[in-house]
Amino acid sequence: MFVLGRLLYIQVIWGEELQEKAIDQWTREIPVVAARGKIVDRNGVIVVDNKDTYSVFVRKKAITDFEKVVNSLSQILGLEKSYVENRLNKTVSSEVTIKKQVTKGQLDELLRCSLSGVYYSRDNSRTYPYGEYLSSVLGFTSVDGKGQSGLELYYDKYLSGINGEILYETDIVGVEIPNGKASYVPATDGLNVKLTIDYDIQQLCETAMSEAMTVHKSKSAQMIVMDPSTGEILAMCNKPSYDLNAIPRDDLDLLNKLNRNGLVCDMFEPGSTFKILTSVANIEEYLNGNKNAFSPDHVFNSSRYRYIDGQKVKCWSTHEKGKHQHLTLTGGLNNSCNPIFVDIAISLGKETMYKYVELFGYGSVTGIDYGGESQGMILPVSAVKNVDLARIAFGQTIAVTGLQLACATSAAINGGNYYEPYLVSEIYSNDGIIAEKYQPKLKNKTVSEKASEILNQMLEQVVAEGSGKHAYIDGYRVAGKTGTAQKYTNGVIAQGKYVSSFIGYFPANDPKYLALVTIDEPVGQYYGSTVAAPYAKQVFEGIIKIKNIHPYV
Repeated sequence: MFVLGRLLYIQVIWGEELQEKAIDQWTREIPVVAARGKIVDRNGVIVVDNKDTYSVFVRKKAITDFEKVVNSLSQILGLEKSYVENRLNKTVSSEVTIKKQVTKGQLDELLRCSLSGVYYSRDNSRTYPYGEYLSSVLGFTSVDGKGQSGLELYYDKYLSGINGEILYETDIVGVEIPNGKASYVPATDGLNVKLTIDYDIQQLCETAMSEAMTVHKSKSAQMIVMDPSTGEILAMCNKPSYDLNAIPRDDLDLLNKLNRNGLVCDMFEPGSTFKILTSVANIEEYLNGNKNAFSPDHVFNSSRYRYIDGQKVKCWSTHEKGKHQHLTLTGGLNNSCNPIFVDIAISLGKETMYKYVELFGYGSVTGIDYGGESQGMILPVSAVKNVDLARIAFGQTIAVTGLQLACATSAAINGGNYYEPYLVSEIYSNDGIIAEKYQPKLKNKTVSEKASEILNQMLEQVVAEGSGKHAYIDGYRVAGKTGTAQKYTNGVIAQGKYVSSFIGYFPANDPKYLALVTIDEPVGQYYGSTVAAPYAKQVFEGIIKIKNIHPYV
């Protein structure tokens, strides 16, 4: 009775486990690695592809000439002989991976050696046709082909696919049985990712930012171009960068620094570019009948000083006369006159100003499809004093990301619609079937179309006549705002260190291309008008040529 019970247990209860062990003992598995999905730009240009490489592994019990195997593997694969010996002698597993991402040439050499016990499978190795372009956005994969950063990580579940395998019958020591049966489980390749990025525009930005770093000897240079009417990011460039085909994996500090997408992750004081928000908040409140708001034709006090809570707030300009006389809001934007924006913020009050700060997404993430986004830094409204509010009005005492600034400005000039920014438009298979499609997503309304229209007219004047004149393009309605912000170290102004910026767009009456340029710590000149604005112009002129955009006026 005991024997019958034991037999029943072995056959029924333990049978499945024993069967699995038997299959494992009498078969050899060769992995079939799924091809990782490609990444293409909005026009189908391949920016991330795969190349043929291989993994080499050894079934130790199947080796007939140990010395030949060790010598051949070490010589052909460029490995230390001691490393190969230790892997084969000290690794507990019966099957040992010797090296991944072996080239086709190396594989051919190994095959000619006819090494018993040595097997091969295809790897999944990434190749980046354009090297360092878009590097901090695309990110990279591990040696095993898993996304580790950037879009490679964010969309890894779509890109990675599902591996298959080939099962060969072997004897008890793992040697393949002649004429043995084989079974094949095919791999399912990963899905492809289509970006909103336009490679032609990306190339323009890469060239411009490399030039900016060289000319101004800056610490970094960044540029984002987006369609303000949809939230689609057309280009995103961070310099310095690195070649994705030669990732500095042996220097993690350097890799982390170069791979960081500063436009999404890093904060800075926006300076005068923030005056766009203060302006449009005032315009909207005026249109809504708020008596604390100023009309667009109001002439402000011509003094270049304001005293708030006993503290002196002054304009960047040292010219008492001319620059500050008879200025309306348009003139205040043209000359980037701080006191005018102080007057607006103090008159509107902190609750009203903070309403617009929040409507325009400052102090919160934009929701971009990219990991590690910073939410910026704003003071709690309860802690804001009048002097703080005065400085916030012209872009101090607040920290933002480049992406936040670009999205907020888009929402001010596109008719008052805050769109969630995005980098990927489609996920699709090799046979063209679309698995996911992403459309513009409206997060909230910010201001009225009328307020946006009035603001556009003012910002067009900034480029035509004011501080943004270095972005002016004859025949095209370019608008924008310059910014120059001091940097701080441990809460103290870092003398001689600035972030120079310009945010602009065209056409002013129907914005389709918006660009933000930030140059960190330029040497010599540091005003956004002369350091950053020319590069926006350079890229806009390139877009006009590539897209064959005819003059508007």
